[in-house]
Amino acid sequence: MTGSKNPDAAGAFNVGRIITSDACVREGAAWLADHDARFAAAIDLCGPLPLRRKSEGFAELLSAIVSQQVSVASANAIWGRMVEAGLDTAPQVAAASEEDLRAVGLSRQKIRYAHALAAAGIDFDALRQLPDAEVIATLTQVSGIGTWTAEIYAMFSLGRADVFAHGDLALQEGARILLDLPERPKPAAMRRIAEAWSPWRSVAARVLWAYYRVAKDREGIR
Repeated sequence: MTGSKNPDAAGAFNVGRIITSDACVREGAAWLADHDARFAAAIDLCGPLPLRRKSEGFAELLSAIVSQQVSVASANAIWGRMVEAGLDTAPQVAAASEEDLRAVGLSRQKIRYAHALAAAGIDFDALRQLPDAEVIATLTQVSGIGTWTAEIYAMFSLGRADVFAHGDLALQEGARILLDLPERPKPAAMRRIAEAWSPWRSVAARVLWAYYRVAKDREGIR
């Protein structure tokens, strides 16, 4: 687990730790368990945590845009049509008309977002060298990419070990249950709480997502 280039100098490029394998996740989980008995109990309850690494690049972000506010089944169907039509690279999307994108199932708003992403000219290779905050700032400059999407990209496409999706409702609810809070913490409060889990906030997120699913099944949470 390293900085972006030198395996012997974690953080040498100011990007912190990179999660590359299940062993990295286990290391982070062990650190959390050692620092907070509540995490130790949650990890014992939930079992092995997922790696959840995703691809990098334009297609991953475009797929995230496609998935916004639709069911998983609908998102998968639309994305499948886009890939089949060759509309999964920046040049192809930039050249596509509104009619082309509407034909594969994109709404008017998502057509605008897709064109904005294609025109943004993001240097995805360069993102690997940027600190977490700069990655998120770069991505959220693009219409249609909010903070949550940028954080998820940093966590799972870039493998950043110390990023947390503070606005994620499942993470907030998982934290409420695990920490026995009186109410679900809002993003600002969640940010303050999650500071205690640095430098493994991305692994803490994995724990809370898993713990939320267990609690939901046990308590009938909706």
